[in-house]
Amino acid sequence: MDVIRLKAWLGFNRLGLSPIKQTAVLNFYPSPSEFLTEKSDRLRQAGFSERVIDSCRQYQQHEAGSWIMNGIANDLNWLELNSNHHILTLESDDYPELLKQIPDPPPVLFIKGHPEHLHRNQIGIVGSRHASAIGLKNADTFARELSRSNWLICSGLAIGIDGAAHSGCAESGYPSIGVLGCSVDQVYPKRHRILFQQMSQCGAIVSEFPIGTAALARNFPRRNRIISGLSRGILVIEAAPGSGSLITADQAMEQGREVFAIPGNIHNPQSQGCNQLIQQGAKLVSSVEDILVEFGQTIQAAKAEKPAISDDPILNAVDYEITSLDLIIARTQLSVAELSEKLLTLELEGLILQSPGGYLRL
Repeated sequence: MDVIRLKAWLGFNRLGLSPIKQTAVLNFYPSPSEFLTEKSDRLRQAGFSERVIDSCRQYQQHEAGSWIMNGIANDLNWLELNSNHHILTLESDDYPELLKQIPDPPPVLFIKGHPEHLHRNQIGIVGSRHASAIGLKNADTFARELSRSNWLICSGLAIGIDGAAHSGCAESGYPSIGVLGCSVDQVYPKRHRILFQQMSQCGAIVSEFPIGTAALARNFPRRNRIISGLSRGILVIEAAPGSGSLITADQAMEQGREVFAIPGNIHNPQSQGCNQLIQQGAKLVSSVEDILVEFGQTIQAAKAEKPAISDDPILNAVDYEITSLDLIIARTQLSVAELSEKLLTLELEGLILQSPGGYLRL
């Protein structure tokens, strides 16, 4: 795409219009350039704010030093900074086709990494920022196993379930896609700086927000529609009622995507959202194969690897919910000294997981 057309897309993207309004404008005007060069009176009659109208005037006059021209320059400078930086618009041949089909596709995508990954079959994994130990383990395990089955994991790089899914991919050498609620030149949250770099090197970091955009609360619902829009299905792992994860699931349903949910304890607030989704028609998931069969795939090996019911009394004393050490002692009638080594062995074998408050069976 030539620079003049790209500047028009970048200018349009910086107007601050909602996704729905962006789509309405692009359905009416042949191109962003046509809208940006529209007469002020007509824009005012159509109900656009004075800020938008003034921005269009600045663009028309190529007003040096104006916020919109400076913003466009920042976007272009970022693009030229590194060969790993890419900008796609709705006019680009390599804009993801699946994302283009949603009702309000982002007009511009900033990509740090490998844009070709956006065309692969993807499963979105989302869930609570305050996930339990078993929720984090599930996110890690499902991400790894889906990746082995040639699915790309897409998530939001947030702490909790998102981060565990991305980490599972990175530690196994698989790429994943992180969709941000800020611009791609911002690392958010800061604790994911190393993960962010790993993903941008072998996967992709994606955002619709112009360079220099901070992580604001209002941005995250917008980014959720991109996660579901890029994905053929969404897996929800632990979600409280009214959480962002349920917003993503709702958007996925509206976009015609498959929705999967891992059920949980009815008394756990972090499981209520998933249980609610299942009541509403989401597919209950207990294994990766439950997801793959929906897309005509199977994992024969996974069936063969499932362990038989254990006759180990110590393992059987640990529940699939957090089990306190005192309860394990009461069930096994063993001392702390006798249990310690055996519990460590079970943990090293990947059969249990130590967690605040006790142990979990996996």
